[in-house]
Amino acid sequence: MSSDLASLINFFLTILSVAIIGRALLSWFDPSFKTAIGKILYDITEPIIAPIRRIIPSLGMFDISPIVALLLIRLLASLLTSALRS
Repeated sequence: MSSDLASLINFFLTILSVAIIGRALLSWFDPSFKTAIGKILYDITEPIIAPIRRIIPSLGMFDISPIVALLLIRLLASLLTSALRS
């Protein structure tokens, strides 16, 4: 049972990681997120990226908050799945 929960959590965090990567890539083509997919990705990822952006400001025109978010998500996934599987 805990292995199933660990797999579900890992799947959810992987989908969230893909959404953050998609948002970062889409921001090059649609920086205001006016398309339908842009709005969806923005709504899903903004609650995670906004607090990180408040702590870590942009480096010139580069926003590293998605990278930090991805690292934190992978760390969280690793910690949760290892805790649930043991």
